[in-house]
Amino acid sequence: MVEVNLWSGLRRLTDGAQVVSVEGTTLREVLRNLAVTHPALEPTLKSGVSVSLNGVIETNLSTPISAGDEVYLIHRVKGG
Repeated sequence: MVEVNLWSGLRRLTDGAQVVSVEGTTLREVLRNLAVTHPALEPTLKSGVSVSLNGVIETNLSTPISAGDEVYLIHRVKGG
C-alpha cells in the first residue's frame, strides 16, 4: 500500500481523509486505484494534478513507487 497525501480541497471528496492508502507499484497504478477507491476524485485526477514523489515533482507515470515513498497530490502548476 502507498499513502497518498491530499491537498485540503480534495479532502471533501474522501470523507475528510488527509491521507489515503491505495495499492500500486507505479504512479499510474496508484492514481488509477485512487480513482477507483474514491470515485469523486476521478474528475480532478483526469483534469490533471501534479504529483510530488519524495519531494520531487514527477511527470513520468511509469515511475515505480513503493510503500515507504512520500506521495503528495498538489494543484497542477500552470505557467503563463
